[in-house]
Amino acid sequence: MASTKPTLPPVRACLFDMDGLLIDSEDLYTICTNEILREYGKPDLPWNIKAQLQGRPGPQAGEIFRAWAQLPITREEFLTKQSALQRKHFPTTQPLPGAAALISTLAATSSTPSKTHICLATSSHSANYALKTSHLQSLFSQFPATQVVLGDDVRIPKGRGKPAPDIYLLALETVNEELRKAGEREVLPEECLVFEDSVPGVEAGRRAGMQVVWCPHPGLLNEYKGRVDEVLAGRTGEHKGDDALVGVGKIGDGWGVMLENLVDFPFERFGIKV
Repeated sequence: MASTKPTLPPVRACLFDMDGLLIDSEDLYTICTNEILREYGKPDLPWNIKAQLQGRPGPQAGEIFRAWAQLPITREEFLTKQSALQRKHFPTTQPLPGAAALISTLAATSSTPSKTHICLATSSHSANYALKTSHLQSLFSQFPATQVVLGDDVRIPKGRGKPAPDIYLLALETVNEELRKAGEREVLPEECLVFEDSVPGVEAGRRAGMQVVWCPHPGLLNEYKGRVDEVLAGRTGEHKGDDALVGVGKIGDGWGVMLENLVDFPFERFGIKV
């Protein structure tokens, strides 16, 4: 792996996605979806469609899925079936390799002069978040309650979920609010490291002006074969708003890095002292 680039400041805050990054819920989403598809004789969800759903808010992902699946049921009927399957499967989530150790190591810096702040920023709404995490409190209780931002947070404007940068900018604000109260220097966007598994999530992090680690599912990585540098720069064009080019990086600028998983995380590369 390349050495730390001198133009990047040391990381002071780590902002984490959840589904498919910290826990195996993305695979469970696929299981739930495939059960419904098979009920109506449809093919299993392919990765070229799955890739478009990952990281997005539910309503946006739902529109993409329905346009592809063409199921002979209403949106409400699909959501009812989906919700029942999610209530069955989501309480079985497990941490992905390296996730628990990484969060524990970062949380342990909370009482040190070189504290690294941690924040969770997930598109999951409150009900699903509870289903996925209630049995994993040894992991998720390490995130300060004020620094957990969910997809249905009223502070995120409607239609501004990932790949828009708003959720990560809000996550940073929760950190800086506490620092202001303590009279300490605020964290700048470029001092944040976003951890993502999805392509829209990487774009959200880059458009927020932050450094990014991308840990893609092997199936997703196969879909973006030959385009890794484009993903890391946030230049895949997932965001379609008027500000679509605001904040995206340059190919090979070093602000994004891809890792296979979170095992043996290279803290030194990002200037994180543990």
